[in-house]
Amino acid sequence: MVIRSNEQHLRWSVLVIHLVLFSLVLFSSVSGAESDSITAIPALAPPTNVSAIDKPNDGGGSISIRWGLSQDDYDGGLVSGYKVLRATDSNGIMSSFTEIGDATAGQAEYVDGNVSDDSSYYYQVVAFAQIESNGAAHDLIAKSAITGQVQSSAQWFDWQRINVFVGVLILCALIIFYIRQAQSGKELFIRKIAGLEAIDEAVGRATEMGKKIFYIPGTQDMDNVQTIAGVTILGRVAELSAQYETWLEVPVARSLVLVTAKEIVKEAYSKVGRPDAFNEDQVHYLTDDQFGYAAGIDGMVVREKPATIFFMGAFYAESLILAETGNSIGAIQIAGTGMPSQLPFFVAACDYTLIGEELFAASAYLSREPKLLGSLKGQDMGKALILIALIVGILLETFGIWTFSDLFGVID
Repeated sequence: MVIRSNEQHLRWSVLVIHLVLFSLVLFSSVSGAESDSITAIPALAPPTNVSAIDKPNDGGGSISIRWGLSQDDYDGGLVSGYKVLRATDSNGIMSSFTEIGDATAGQAEYVDGNVSDDSSYYYQVVAFAQIESNGAAHDLIAKSAITGQVQSSAQWFDWQRINVFVGVLILCALIIFYIRQAQSGKELFIRKIAGLEAIDEAVGRATEMGKKIFYIPGTQDMDNVQTIAGVTILGRVAELSAQYETWLEVPVARSLVLVTAKEIVKEAYSKVGRPDAFNEDQVHYLTDDQFGYAAGIDGMVVREKPATIFFMGAFYAESLILAETGNSIGAIQIAGTGMPSQLPFFVAACDYTLIGEELFAASAYLSREPKLLGSLKGQDMGKALILIALIVGILLETFGIWTFSDLFGVID
């Protein structure tokens, strides 16, 4: 009985040992499977070759930072973007880095435009990414090396605009050349401008009819170049009016224009030898209000029915109101403005219209003064050269010619 009891205990012991061994094997296999399912989090490659230089061809206050892309940024890699960090150099001790900007993946340059020319800076670029692993989000970063000390400064010349400098030199040379030509007595060809050629006819018609001439120098002040051009033409009209003893009326909308126009008309009367014929009331102020000024002129036009009306200067929404009223009484109307939006109204309602630069060329056209004529001719030649350059550029772009070798290939 004792022997059987010992044998049973031995069997139970062996069974327990087998169960324990089996459990250990099963646990290790399960643990191994779980460990195999855990994905290792990859390391992010940092940006390389980070450099910081003073931005060239600028007025100072900016530094350009460039870097080589992280290896994980190629072919749609892990990198989500880059952060640019900056530290200042305080008494030779670099301060802590702070973020100043960021860049998208694939971008390898950043311009720091918020720096002082009196301070030195260090830069560092950090690549960052966010990935999902083992059911959780992980933020990855990789820092580049720190750049050397850099400081911004202003440059004397912007070498990227050297073409503009060359163009200005050519234009100045052309203007000086044609001024010399005009001063030497050579006749310079200037295209006829119908509106300016018709000034004598318009003043003559008013003289024959015994009616007034109205001259409207626009609604803007003397700081507007169109107003300056308008009062310049006023001098020529005033001279003819003084010669023909025809009343010239100049209602203005600005106080400075009033003073300027009065002096120009007075000088014109003196120039033709009739200073006593000038009347202070010929040039008078109406109002600064845009439509109040237009209404005042329309009232005078309807009541006094002038034979000739000049519109020379800057005009806005009142242009059609003024021109239509003058057209309704049958007056000869000559207009000129540099406002593209108002030109259609003047073209439709006036007999002659100076379009854009014709208004600014009027002083040279009417006076025939050598310096003005030479300047006008030189500018026209400069515009012609620009037009030729544009045409040549379009042709080269059309045929895909970028270098001299491409040009020779097309010729061959």
